[in-house]
Amino acid sequence: MAVLVTGGAGYIGSHMVLRLADAGESVVVLDNLTTGFDWSIDPRATFVAGNAGDMDLVARVIAEHKVDAIVHFAGSIVVPESVADPLKYYGNNTATSRNLIEAAVKGGVKHFIFSSTSAVYGSAGLEPVSEETRLAPESPYGRSKMMTEMMLSDVAAAHPITYGVLRYFNVAGADPKQRSGQSAPNASHLIKVALLAALGRRADVGIFGTDFPTPDGTGVRDYIHVTDLVEAHALLLQYLRGGGRSTTMNCGYGRGYSVRQVIDTVKAVSGVDFKVVEQPRRAGDPASVVAKSDRVRQVLGWRPAHDDLTEIVTAAMNWERYLATRNR
Repeated sequence: MAVLVTGGAGYIGSHMVLRLADAGESVVVLDNLTTGFDWSIDPRATFVAGNAGDMDLVARVIAEHKVDAIVHFAGSIVVPESVADPLKYYGNNTATSRNLIEAAVKGGVKHFIFSSTSAVYGSAGLEPVSEETRLAPESPYGRSKMMTEMMLSDVAAAHPITYGVLRYFNVAGADPKQRSGQSAPNASHLIKVALLAALGRRADVGIFGTDFPTPDGTGVRDYIHVTDLVEAHALLLQYLRGGGRSTTMNCGYGRGYSVRQVIDTVKAVSGVDFKVVEQPRRAGDPASVVAKSDRVRQVLGWRPAHDDLTEIVTAAMNWERYLATRNR
């Protein structure tokens, strides 16, 4: 049996491949390398170049490798881009997921884990949001993910497949052994952008919105170390294989940091006082989204090992320095 990881050449997907391979799993990566890198794929995995929405290709992969579980990371993830180009997001996220789910059902795949997002909640206020919080996504990105969650629920009610949805928050950091990290040069994640400024590879960092109803006026997010995140995926797979029921879970630490706090942490870790530019809010950005993560802790026994913003920033900075030497 094998686990198929879509988007396994990307940031989070490549860390999931490492976690599965470290556990002795047979892993197949399906990625079209639009934003991923083939060099980031662990050599213990089998790599197939292609699109997760190509049902014929996915059917062949499932049959050839006897895939019993799919962990689906492939998709587009930039909120402002989704506002400007919604059809791209409904295509890359919702339509691709629909085809992948159909191929999984027809191929007899038993378990499906979906990479969802806190963006399905929209502006939920300053209190941590639970899985029962009303879904009110404010961007095509969030809506495209919500639609896939709905499809999985309907499909699991009609077919012998169980699913797990992890709604996660702001993912950051890098593999502690420096085997993978955020490698896309144009990634829009705040910590990545701030580190590029600290390392002299961009002129400044923008703060998009200083008038949010938050303690310092800037957006608040729950930052989670990528290694803790993929550990939750691994525990969820174990739970489903053990007969667990289909479930949806938040995955975050339960506390938020503002944009200013993150920038201050990057400055402290790097020792560089880079330029910060205040700009208007971006379309689709909520004021604050923080996870209430009781369910993932109670049901899966998930215990974060890297719940520290300074550690997250340090790991990300070490990866950026590695990338600089790799690309010389």
